[in-house]
Amino acid sequence: MTIARRLPDDSLIRSVRDRLDRPLVLVGMMGAGKSTVGRKLAAALEMDFTDADDEIVEAAGMSIAEVFDRFGEEHFRDGERRVIARLMENAGSGQVIATGGGAFLQDETRALILDMAIAIWLDAAIDTLVERVSRNDRRPLLRTGDIPAKVTAMKEERSPIYSKAPIHIQSDTGPHNVAVTRIIEALDRWL
Repeated sequence: MTIARRLPDDSLIRSVRDRLDRPLVLVGMMGAGKSTVGRKLAAALEMDFTDADDEIVEAAGMSIAEVFDRFGEEHFRDGERRVIARLMENAGSGQVIATGGGAFLQDETRALILDMAIAIWLDAAIDTLVERVSRNDRRPLLRTGDIPAKVTAMKEERSPIYSKAPIHIQSDTGPHNVAVTRIIEALDRWL
């Protein structure tokens, strides 16, 4: 049984929030919990939360899978980069942004995030990722084939790139507040 870990005390949360001078951007594999943890992190730090994928869907007027199918991944990635750049430019230090799993892999997008934000790699074990992504059939890169094999290969390929984020946090299957606490404590050490 996992005992829920409470958030850090208010003084640490305020101290971290006061020292932030740019947005926080969560990067990592699909299924790592970027959106769920991001919402809870934003609430804890009294910041706004934006899911870049939701913004892309709104801007495109269609689902991400439809953009992939109609225009291809290159077109999607270009739009994704522009949306993330706009979000960071408009955010200041009061925003937590969750990105799609492939966003940080793109050289230009990664450079923008590393320059304009604090990138946080939210990581998870293969079994956790597989279990989480299997709940959602709208992921364009996982619509066919052996999902555990694909997730394993993607994680092996992508981890060296995600590791360029200055903060690396493990997202376990337990309460999301554990990951939020880890992020706040890591930010405290990093800032």
